[in-house]
Amino acid sequence: MRTYPTAAVAVNLLLGLPAVVPIWLLWYFAVNWPLAGLGWTDREPTENDGMLPWFMLAVPVLSVFAGLWWLANHLLRRRRRHRYADRGPAGAYWTTSALLTLVPTGMLIAVL
Repeated sequence: MRTYPTAAVAVNLLLGLPAVVPIWLLWYFAVNWPLAGLGWTDREPTENDGMLPWFMLAVPVLSVFAGLWWLANHLLRRRRRHRYADRGPAGAYWTTSALLTLVPTGMLIAVL
């Protein structure tokens, strides 16, 4: 069984700490607009500004985080390609990286 490189684990777990903010923004948006529109959740009663302020806040935050996450993992994946003869399937690397990034948020949810 192939082991996941220690650097990739550390980088993705560390990127998971600031990822709590973009994940919360996505959750808040989903709860207040699409899911509330379907009747699955109730909107926040004080949320009456519409979607534009959230898009003005969430799009830059999500874009910066996604860009940093992709760049860090792209460089680690490329480094791994040169270091090992068999680098494994790309889908497994990216899926594992995404799941490792979600670990801090999952731990925060479990604690709270």
